[in-house]
Amino acid sequence: MILKHSKIDLTREQLHAKSFIHFIAELQNLLNYIGNHLQNLHQTVSIAESVTAGFLQFSFSQMKDSSYFFKGGLTAYSYDEKINLLNIDREEVIQKDGVSYAIAGQMALNVAQLYQTDWSIAVTGYANPVKESDYKLFAYFSICYNGEILLTERLDLHSRTMPLKAQMYYSEFILGCFKLELDKMTDKENERKSS
Repeated sequence: MILKHSKIDLTREQLHAKSFIHFIAELQNLLNYIGNHLQNLHQTVSIAESVTAGFLQFSFSQMKDSSYFFKGGLTAYSYDEKINLLNIDREEVIQKDGVSYAIAGQMALNVAQLYQTDWSIAVTGYANPVKESDYKLFAYFSICYNGEILLTERLDLHSRTMPLKAQMYYSEFILGCFKLELDKMTDKENERKSS
């Protein structure tokens, strides 16, 4: 799946509040689109995130009338939160360092159940190159609808990507994928109504 590359290109010297505000401005059309679609469909969403550390939840809170469709989320950054709050299998979490396709999918399914939402999004991965990631940067994310995993993908970044930039790029990419899933759902709904 190819999405437009982020226009955010920050060096350490440029990373400050102004850059963060610019990032939010870049996302605003996407956020408005997602919020409008969820309201029009009368559907809700919840989030479980690790590597993005709450940025997806923050993004949803920036959408107009978000309290009508964004029910909440969890930042399950450590093993214990993934195991205790999201009911992810302890052995899997320990064996995979909390990062895998299966864990992302389970996080998405379980947060939807916890918040009783139509949609859910989950992400887990690495924003810093560490030994456990073989010094690579990547994340797995899942998007679920009505208890079914619609999409689980791995997103790879260059290992020199700054941690905040990695978190922002993961978030932007996931929101873009969520928009595409909403478009598919809208197309199906329109087909159903016309037949």
